[in-house]
Amino acid sequence: MDEAPWVLWVGGSPGAGKTTVARLLARRHGLRWYNADAHTWEHRDRAIAAGHAAAITWERMSRAERWTVPVEDMVAMSLHQERGRMITDDVRALPHSPLVIAEGTPVTPSVTGPDGRAVWLLTSAEVQHARLVERGMTPGVGAFRLYQALRQEIEAQVEEYGARKLVVDGRQSVADTVAEVEALFADALAEGPVATTAVARRRLLRYANRAVVSQHQHFDARPWAPAGALSTVYGFACECGHEACMADVELAIADFPRLPDEGSPPVLALGHHVVRPASQGCSPSAEGDVPRSSPRDRPLRSHDA
Repeated sequence: MDEAPWVLWVGGSPGAGKTTVARLLARRHGLRWYNADAHTWEHRDRAIAAGHAAAITWERMSRAERWTVPVEDMVAMSLHQERGRMITDDVRALPHSPLVIAEGTPVTPSVTGPDGRAVWLLTSAEVQHARLVERGMTPGVGAFRLYQALRQEIEAQVEEYGARKLVVDGRQSVADTVAEVEALFADALAEGPVATTAVARRRLLRYANRAVVSQHQHFDARPWAPAGALSTVYGFACECGHEACMADVELAIADFPRLPDEGSPPVLALGHHVVRPASQGCSPSAEGDVPRSSPRDRPLRSHDA
């Protein structure tokens, strides 16, 4: 997708840290964060509407049946290739200012092209195994098998295209990985455009937060979805608009402000307030260390169903 110079792409294997890295860079630099996971169910609905056989089959299966099929069928029903094209369609439709940082497992070199504004985070099998176990997944069962297969497929494509990669070997901290990706994108970040006002930053934070809410609502609307999806607690980004704010607000999906977003109250961390032109906003003491995302801070994907 070389015709989209306003996009920074972060792909890679499941468990590599794509979401954490992209989310933090977006907040640090005033970028629009496009989180592919937050569009999973919307993409599935589009595939079903288009008559995609694997998507329709998956939707009709029981939740238990989905994880007993051969792994190659799991990959097909995950819509890994199809969603890559949907992601590029989504990103093309976004405003071209500020820069977009788009991340997700379906972001592959065949979709974006191996240009200088893309990087793939790749883990070893051992590191991925450990991280998936940390998420509470059982080795050799269900989505664990799918994630292992996707890692292998993504690694093969990155090598085939000679795309830029960053190996996550488990020795780096989250902050180290963020810094490495930040350095790789240094020229693009310096060139911009980026959000420079508190109002613009608040709109970007609301866009990202709203995408998570929409994701859970799309999931909850499915007839087979278990009860309680909207009671899930998520770490939403504080919407104070301060350029240094990295605070999160733990809030149930159902308690997030309703649409329309224009004029609705901002989600604010304790002690934070909306930044006005003459205000410095939230206290620097609220920043702290770079956080690692937890399972409940991760939007629902089809792999979680």
